Amino acid sequence: MKILIYTHAFAPRVGGVETHTMLLAQGLAKSLKQWGKENVTVVTSAPADGFDDPGLPFRLVRRPNLATIWHLVGSTDLIHLAGPALLPLILGLLRRKPVVVEHHGFQAVCPNGQLFYEPLQVQCPGHFMAGRHRECFHCNASRGRASSFKLWLLTFLRRWLCYRVSANIAPTSWLAGLLQLPNTSVIHHGLAGNGEEKSYLNHVREPVTFAFIGRLVSTKGVHVLLQASSHLKAMNLPFHLKVIGDGPERRALEEQTRFLNLTDRVDFLGYLPVADLKRALADVVAIVAPSLSGEVFGLALLEQMKEGRILIVSNIAPFDEVIGNAGMKFSPGDSSALAQRMMQVVANPSLIKTLGVRARMRATETFGLEEMTQGHLALYHARVEKVHNCVH
Repeated sequence: MKILIYTHAFAPRVGGVETHTMLLAQGLAKSLKQWGKENVTVVTSAPADGFDDPGLPFRLVRRPNLATIWHLVGSTDLIHLAGPALLPLILGLLRRKPVVVEHHGFQAVCPNGQLFYEPLQVQCPGHFMAGRHRECFHCNASRGRASSFKLWLLTFLRRWLCYRVSANIAPTSWLAGLLQLPNTSVIHHGLAGNGEEKSYLNHVREPVTFAFIGRLVSTKGVHVLLQASSHLKAMNLPFHLKVIGDGPERRALEEQTRFLNLTDRVDFLGYLPVADLKRALADVVAIVAPSLSGEVFGLALLEQMKEGRILIVSNIAPFDEVIGNAGMKFSPGDSSALAQRMMQVVANPSLIKTLGVRARMRATETFGLEEMTQGHLALYHARVEKVHNCVH
């Protein structure tokens, strides 16, 4: 079986979609290796920027033109889309290929793709799906009327097309319920790893070090984390915070740090390559994810669960489904509640090992890479067989 994976986001860019797509392609290539490298092809618009493409166990095509995509679609048995990308989706349907859309965001139910209501800076209650389209225009007003209308119109198109694909995949049951699309299967993301115990679980250095990892955008709630850090400093508690990542909100967040007099407690490290990230996290015992919205799974959190770090997360549905009872939670946007959770870690270091071991066990037992790969393959075989039977 030949599988074509199309993704806008791919290595060397770093992010949840990039990581998942790479792991999926590698897992599929390993499972199908007896049929050769050509059986898994990844197509992406992302530039190489020096990445070692030839070293990958699958074929990689970067920045193809329309003719190349048309040919690739025609020569494959199944198309897997990392999100409802319009061009390959339409071409796949035109060429009567089984198309599987894996949803990494809310593009089929929300014009801005984040399920975030900008005027109030809160998670959107679902205005588009409820038919409150005036609220959608109000939400995206800062983009201008033309752009707002385009986003709204494209949401209808994506949703209409997703009704006609062979299958939709959601990484959480919560997202599947939200999408309300036919032929939807839930396949959790997965990671490799044996879950061996980490040395930092047995010896905690002072001060206790927290970290945020992700893009610096408003939906990630880093400003809430800074407010919580201010509460801890006001109580004269020893702690340190590393903010790892970059984005449009960085300058505003750095200014907030100065305003709150936190420059001696908070370091902005920017984007870090994998090797540098591991070094930066060497003394970190807890990862904080104060997201307000925009999350569908939390793959970066799963990576840290496998490492045995405590997770302190906003109590939103996708995080709850992934983390279960293996972390600490607080109400989204509530800096005082977040400060209480961070205070518990500082005051009670034994939590670091207790919750760290629990997180590592849950990640290892529930979110394995092999289970994820086989789940996708089983779905692919069923869809290809169904199309083959219909043709004959």
